[in-house]
Amino acid sequence: MNLFPYESTQNLLPFDGTVHYFGPILTPCDAQDYLEALLTTVPWRHDEAVIYGKRIVTARKVAWYGDADYSYTYSGTTKTALTWTRELHALKHLIEGKTGTMFNSCLLNLYDNGSQGMAWHSDDEKSLGKNTTIASLSLGAERKFSLRHKRSGESISIQLEDGSLLVMKGTTQTFWQHSVPKSSKIMTPRINLTFRTIVLDEAPR
Repeated sequence: MNLFPYESTQNLLPFDGTVHYFGPILTPCDAQDYLEALLTTVPWRHDEAVIYGKRIVTARKVAWYGDADYSYTYSGTTKTALTWTRELHALKHLIEGKTGTMFNSCLLNLYDNGSQGMAWHSDDEKSLGKNTTIASLSLGAERKFSLRHKRSGESISIQLEDGSLLVMKGTTQTFWQHSVPKSSKIMTPRINLTFRTIVLDEAPR
């Protein structure tokens, strides 16, 4: 259950961006089926980041998919997109219908349990363009999702339910950071699918 009774048309942010929470858009049965399929069919790899010149390997695992072999560089590392699987293509179509936005790529994150999280960051890479829209679908364990304004420090948190959709757009990535805090109480996995749009002049190789 989410912390506040948000509706998809209500902006969670007080200023400088737009975040809509749709709540669950999949039935519990469908969400479980997709979770199990992605756990077994996606070639998960530990994520890497270059921090102060040192390469770090994270406990969290990732995978990168797209309409073509798009390159995506973040945290000092570059990934080349894989071809959509049947399940990912179906979810992409569903998300596009819910949001009215077309996406050409998706970054998947796998958190095995609550000991794995995501530090504060913004998805503001040049390849995503300005005022980008990112649609985030959650499968599996319910996790807290936090947003923090870069200047004022004001923060907002929401519980992302199994099968739920959250959309960030407008100037959100410019003015806000987001994170997934760790929690020792969570023992089951969560997959987060973040559908994105690589700008065309940056994408094909």
